[in-house]
Amino acid sequence: MKVLVIGKGGREHAIAHAASRSKKVTKVFVAPGNVGMRDIATCVQVSDQDVAGLVAFAKQEQIDLTIVGPEASLSLGVVDAFQEAGLKIFGPSKAATQLEASKDFTKRLMAKYHVPTAAYATFAHYEEAAAYVKKQGVPIVIKEDGLKAGKGVTVAMTMEDALEALDIAFALPQNKVVIEEYLEGFEFSLLCFACGTTLIPMEIAQDHKRAYDNDAGPNTGGMGVYSPVKKITKEIVEETMQTIMYPVAEAMVKERCPFTGFLYGGLMLTKEGVKVIEFNARFGDPEAEVILPRLESDFIEVIEAVMEQREMELQWDPQVTLGVVLASTNYPASSTKGAVIKGCEEVEELLYHMGTDEKDGQLITAGGRVLIVVGKGDTLEEAYEKTYADVRKIKSDALFYRNDIGKKDMAEK
Repeated sequence: MKVLVIGKGGREHAIAHAASRSKKVTKVFVAPGNVGMRDIATCVQVSDQDVAGLVAFAKQEQIDLTIVGPEASLSLGVVDAFQEAGLKIFGPSKAATQLEASKDFTKRLMAKYHVPTAAYATFAHYEEAAAYVKKQGVPIVIKEDGLKAGKGVTVAMTMEDALEALDIAFALPQNKVVIEEYLEGFEFSLLCFACGTTLIPMEIAQDHKRAYDNDAGPNTGGMGVYSPVKKITKEIVEETMQTIMYPVAEAMVKERCPFTGFLYGGLMLTKEGVKVIEFNARFGDPEAEVILPRLESDFIEVIEAVMEQREMELQWDPQVTLGVVLASTNYPASSTKGAVIKGCEEVEELLYHMGTDEKDGQLITAGGRVLIVVGKGDTLEEAYEKTYADVRKIKSDALFYRNDIGKKDMAEK
């Protein structure tokens, strides 16, 4: 088989890596890919948002299966375009991508089908939103409605933070905000290979969203992650599948926008049980980078099984993977381009490229989140030590990282 992966970041690097390990695959293309993927895939100079160009390439190369990475491509209707051209593609339609592209759509869906989530209200005007926040009090969560690349969410612990988030949100024309109650508990990610009402769950991961150590600073697209998560037992996973994942998959079928692709549940284990924080319509980034290296089942066979609506028991490496993101100094407020990165060739564990480029034979920064090092060990502690030993080998004036990925889980044992 020839496989095309759409996208250019760390998630797509991990997807391409998993596809390259499949015994069914002879060649992997990534459009547009990045410099770090060249040893496992052929990078194609087609933008991940050039839908017509992607369709033309897939036809020309007679691609057998296309896997979509980023939410931006999905929201442009790349899946619909491929299907209209008679091309096999794994990802949700533009209508189904609303699960991520519109937080208001998803909250209304969950309310209609009684899926447990935080209480909420949606607003299109600053004055009404501000009055609601003042009435509810803090802490409170402010979410901008559309696609925000893992950002656009403020967990406001003070009224000043909440009103500032509303100021920023309503500075954009036609923006809406979803305001939610603050949930307390243990946050985790559950992803499924999905097609209609057929779901094949993956192992649990825990993403660290805040920019700095001890969960300080602004929300980001994710600064580090590990898998599996001992605190989330098989019983909790089963409860989550029955009360959240299956009901949402069934709801999407009933709403005539069935979901195919990577169904991502961002969840909170609260005192009242598991509740939904958010849904994403694609593989999480950085979750992909720690989950896929643990998948021992053939990645492409799993995708084919779920697309044919066949159940499949997945095989997993029992070892722990832990990933640490190296991000541009001012991320998430801004990113850097052109700063030299050294030491990557000394990394012994897995290294996925998230936002890199090459200039004059040197690796340079080209984004907010730049690299992720993923270490593997028999315990969380061993994976932590291996990962950070490698992280310290990478040198750049323009990068920073958290020092405490997985630490809280170690301390709770």
